[in-house]
Amino acid sequence: MNFNNNGRDLWRWLRAGASTAFFRSPRWDGLAHTDANLVLTLVLLVLSQTVIFQRLYVQGPAQFYWQAIAYGWLPFALLPFYALLVRGTGPSGRPGAAPDLAALVTMLLSQTVWLNLLLNLFLFSMWAGKADKWSTRYLGPWGAWILWGIPVTLFVLSQLTLLARAGRGRRWPLAVTAVMMAGVVALGVSARHPDFWYPEKDSADNEDAPERYLKLTAEMMEAQPALLSRQLAALAPQRPGKVDMYALTFAPYGDEVFRRESQMVADVMSARFDTGGRTVQFVNHVKTADKLPWATTLNLRRAIRSVARTMDKDEDVLFVYLTSHGAREGRLAADFWPFELTELTPAMLRKFLDDAGIKHRVIAVSACYSGSWIPALKDDATMVLTAADANHTSYGCGYKSELTYFGRAMFDEQLRSHTRSFEEAHAAAREVIRKREIEAGKDDGYSNPQLSVGPAIRAKLAAFQ
Repeated sequence: MNFNNNGRDLWRWLRAGASTAFFRSPRWDGLAHTDANLVLTLVLLVLSQTVIFQRLYVQGPAQFYWQAIAYGWLPFALLPFYALLVRGTGPSGRPGAAPDLAALVTMLLSQTVWLNLLLNLFLFSMWAGKADKWSTRYLGPWGAWILWGIPVTLFVLSQLTLLARAGRGRRWPLAVTAVMMAGVVALGVSARHPDFWYPEKDSADNEDAPERYLKLTAEMMEAQPALLSRQLAALAPQRPGKVDMYALTFAPYGDEVFRRESQMVADVMSARFDTGGRTVQFVNHVKTADKLPWATTLNLRRAIRSVARTMDKDEDVLFVYLTSHGAREGRLAADFWPFELTELTPAMLRKFLDDAGIKHRVIAVSACYSGSWIPALKDDATMVLTAADANHTSYGCGYKSELTYFGRAMFDEQLRSHTRSFEEAHAAAREVIRKREIEAGKDDGYSNPQLSVGPAIRAKLAAFQ
C-alpha cells in the first residue's frame, strides 16, 4: 500500500513539474509533503537519463565507467540555495507560492526531470542528424553553438519562471540566481567531465577511445623536456652544397586521426624528401605521450629555433605540417586534457619563423578554414598549402577517419609515389578531394584547397624534383 501511495505521489509531482517545464503556473493542491525518498527518486531519474543518453552516443559495444558519478552534481546542489534565495524559509503570502521551502525544491527537481529529458532528446536529435555540418552552412561557424544554446536557454528560463512565481516577488534574488545559473552553464561547457560510457577496448573500430584522457605522472612531466632536447640535439647537420629539408609535424588535438596523419606525413617526407634524421613530430595523444614531444606552441617555437641553428638558412628548407580542427579566424584547435593549451595562429607561426631567421618555408595546414592562414604567412620564399579556403570546412577529421581527405590525397597518394612537386601534388589532390567530398555527401560546399607560392621557394624546391 505504501508503495502504491508513493508511486501516486511521485506521479503527481512529476505531472506538476511537467506543467511548469512549459512555463505554466505551479499548482500545489493535492501534492503530498516532500520527503528524502521522493527527492532521491527524482535525482535518480535525472541521473538515469544521463546514463541512457550517453550510451546512445556510443555505437557498438561499450563499457560503463561508474566513476563518472562523482561529477556533475553542482546543478543539483544549488537548487536548494536558489529556492532559499528567492523564497526564504517563512511563508511568502503570494498567490502561487510554494507551501514551504522543501516543496519548492521538490518542484524544481520534478521540473528538472522533464527539462533534462527534453534537452537530451534535442541534443541527441542534433547529433543523429549531423546538425554540426548543416548548421555551419546555414548559420555560420557558431551554428552548432546557437542550436545548443536555444534549449539550454529555455531550460534556465523555465526554472527562473518557476522560482519567480513561487518566490517573494523581490527582483535582486532572482537576478543573482540568473547569474549563478548562467555561471553553472558556462562551467559545464568549459569543464571536461568523464562520461559514463566508452567504446569497448577490444572493439576494432574504437580501440583508442577509452584512452581519451592522459594519465599524467611526475615521471612523464620530467621526461618531456629531456625527450624534446634529445630529439632536437639528434637532428642531422646540413650538408654543404646540398639543399636539405627539415620537417616538423604538429598535431595539437588529441584525436587518433591527427596522430596517424602526423606519422604518415613524417614517413612520406623521409622517403621522398630525405628528411630522415631531420624530422621532429609534435603530437598530443595518449599513445605517444611518453614517446614524442607534446604539440605545444612553446615546443614548436623551441624546435624552430633549434632547426634554425642546425640548418643553413640560406640553402636549406623548413617544412611544417599542421593538422587539427580549425576555425574561421585562423586558430588551430588544441586539446590534451588536463592541460590548458595555447592555440597556434598564423601570426604566431610567422613570428616564430621570422625570429629564427628561417627564409625558405613550406607550410601545409590540414584544417577547416585553413585558407585563412595564407595572408599572414605568404611571401617570396614561402609556400603555403591548405586543406580548404577561408570560408569552408575540410573533410575527414572525424573520430573514425583514417586520414583527413587532404592528407590522404596529397601526401599519402600523390607525394608518396607520383611526384615530388608540392604544386603538382596539390593540383591533383584538389580534384580527388572534390570527387570524394561529393561522394561522401559534404553539404557545405567544396573545401577548395588553396596554394600560395613565392618565386624564391619555387626555385629552391626544384632541387627536389
